[in-house]
Formats: sequence, C-alpha cells, structure tokens
Amino acid sequence: MTRKACLIFNPVAGQSDPNQDLETIKVLLSPEFDLDIQITSQEVDADELAQKAVERGVEVIIAAGGDGTLSAAAAATVGTDIPLGAISRGTANAFAAALNLPSTIEAACRAILTGKTKKVDAAICNGKAMVLLAGVGFEAETVENTSRQLKNRWGMLAYVMAGVQQLSQLEAFEVEIETDDKIIRSPAVNAVTVANAAPPTSILAQGPAGIIYDDGLLDVTIVAVEKWTDAIATSYHLLQTGRSGDAASLDKIGYLRTKRVKITTQPPQKVVLDGEIIGTTPIEVECVPDGLTICIPETLAEEPSEKLEGLPGVEVEMKSDT
Repeated sequence: MTRKACLIFNPVAGQSDPNQDLETIKVLLSPEFDLDIQITSQEVDADELAQKAVERGVEVIIAAGGDGTLSAAAAATVGTDIPLGAISRGTANAFAAALNLPSTIEAACRAILTGKTKKVDAAICNGKAMVLLAGVGFEAETVENTSRQLKNRWGMLAYVMAGVQQLSQLEAFEVEIETDDKIIRSPAVNAVTVANAAPPTSILAQGPAGIIYDDGLLDVTIVAVEKWTDAIATSYHLLQTGRSGDAASLDKIGYLRTKRVKITTQPPQKVVLDGEIIGTTPIEVECVPDGLTICIPETLAEEPSEKLEGLPGVEVEMKSDT
C-alpha cells in the first residue's frame, strides 16, 4: 500500500531544469508514495503549503527546493512526528550539508524511500521555527545583498561576492547576550550567530568545536573585528575550524553553548533566520530537543553502536545466554 505524501516543489530554486527535476522525482517516488504535488509561488510559500499538509494528516512531507524551501517546510513539522524528506535543489544546499543529507535528487529520493528516520534538534526564534541558524549583523546583511540574479549567475560564489562587498562597509554594534546563567556585553561586535545546525560553509557559526545538531544545545559565535583585513583573516580562520572541527582560537572570536539565548543590540540589527530576513533585533532563541524528524540514508541509520577495538590490551568475553 502506498503512503500519502505531500511533495512541495519550488520551481525557481537552483539552476537546473525544474520540469525535468520534478519529473525525475515523480518517477522515483510514485511507486512508493501517493504524491500530492504542491508548487510554491510568490503568493503561496512552502511554509503555508506544509502547514496545510500537516493539518490534512499526511504521512510524509517532502520538500524539493533551496534552503529557504526546505527550512520553511521543516518548520511546519517541528513538534510533530511527521517525517520530512529533503531534496536539495538550491544554490548553497546548506540544509543538506548541515544535517548530513544527500545533495542529489536521486540519492535524496533513495533516502526517502528507505523509510529510515532520525530525530534532530530544532529551535524557536522569536516565535518562528528554526532548523539551521539565526544570524545578526554581518551575515544578515550579506544574505540581503545576495540577489536572485547573482545566485542564478554565480551560484555559491554569489554569497562570497556579497560578503566581500559587505566587508568594505563593515560596521560594529553594541550587543548584550543573555543566557540562563550569564549576561555578556560588548561595545563593538560585527556578527552574532546562533546555530542549531550549520555546515562548514556557514563560517560565522564555526566558533565552537563542531556544530552538533542533536545535543539539545545552541551554538553561539561572536565575531568582533576592527578592520576589513581582520575580517578576511577571521573568516579564513573560521572556514578552517569548520572544516577541521576544532574550536576557534583567535581573540576576535568568542563562542558558547546554551539551551536558550536572548540577543539585544544597539542600534537594532537585521536578523536572518534560515536564509530569510525576518526583521531586526532583539531575538530570543530556544532549542527544541528532538523537535524535527528527518528521512535519512540507510547508511546513517546503521551507525555502529559501539567500538572497542584499538584499546590497549582490550579483551572482550561474550557471555552465554544461559
């Protein structure tokens, strides 16, 4: 018996042929799923379509598009047990990279077809569901300055180009960061990023040693530089720490982990939430442990439960059942 699934498809995401992509998805998934195909538009976004699908009681929600589409669809499923199947067709594909999900249509469909699922953390930012991260200051300005035309022409390089342009206009702001056990104040920072999950390419989130998406905590990274040359050096350092999994060591970078955080700035700063500008500070973010269920590849579902070999002089004796 086929399962009922809502497929939310964004036709303007990425640079591939949307008609061909949709046909490929239909061919791969139709034998297993009774697909209710919903197309996003300027009038109806993925969040609204996914919310209506949740209300209809579908068994699976499948989103095909860029990070904004995937995050919006995921937001509607936070706090439910409805699995989300993610098919990345965007420019950055940070959603898939952050959650270790396949980056091609064929591999993503295979993961959805296996029926294997995993619970990961989500978060709530100013009343909105958050899967990846919230950026205050530099990152928000960069996202806002990256046009659809730039992304269509240059792909991922569009964000780099917008970032370089933003470096030339670098401005600092006062910040107060409040957690359950402390209040941190600084007179001059350039960016504060609160991450639930983030790929290494989201460099402004890479202060802590690895962003863990199922630890029940948020990762907060603070960047404070004075000159654009410092910003380039700091960005490069964060790119390296993101790739290596090591914690940042430069004095211009601070970080902490917390269950909830409130960020206030002076003057107010723009805020980007999962790739979309949502307004300005202040923001309050709280982790929702195990708040999101995602479809995962079978290889991830079969992670080893133990490792004992390699310990010095280790011996393992199996006990009998009797």
